Amino acid sequence: MEPSTMKLSAELSDQTAEHQPSTQPVMLIYYAAAVFFNLCLTAQVLTVGLAYFYNPTWWNLHVWLVRGYGGLSLLLLGGAWYLPVPQRINSLTTGLPVLIGLQFLTIHIQMPLSVSIPLAVLHPLIGFSLFSASTTLVHRMRHVVWPQTAT
Repeated sequence: MEPSTMKLSAELSDQTAEHQPSTQPVMLIYYAAAVFFNLCLTAQVLTVGLAYFYNPTWWNLHVWLVRGYGGLSLLLLGGAWYLPVPQRINSLTTGLPVLIGLQFLTIHIQMPLSVSIPLAVLHPLIGFSLFSASTTLVHRMRHVVWPQTAT
C-alpha cells in the first residue's frame, strides 16, 4: 500500500473513531450516575419549593435527599479521576463535593453576633452553582459518550 493511501486510511479511521459512541460500560454507568445526581438535585429544588410554598412537611424530604445522594458526588469524583475523561469533567466533579460541603456549612455554621448578615443567605446561591455544575457535567459527559449526537 502506498504511503499516501495509508495516511488517508489512518485519517478516515481516526475520524470514524471520533464519531463512534463510547461502548465502554463504565463510561455509560458514569454518565447514568451523573444524570441521576442531577435528577436528585432537581427533586431537591422541587421539595424545597413545596416546603416553602405549600406544606412544610416537604422539608423532611428535602433534607433526606441530600443525605441520600450526597455521597454520590464523591463516587463521581473518584470515577472522573479514574476514567479517561477530559480535564473539564475532572474540574466539574471536583466542584460537586466542595459545593455540597459549602451548602452544609452555610446551614450549620453560626456567624458571630458581630456579623449582621447570616451565612445562610449564600445557601441558595451555592445551590444554584451546584445545579449548574451538575447540569454542565451531564452535557459534557454526553459529548464524551455520544460525540456524534451531542450539540
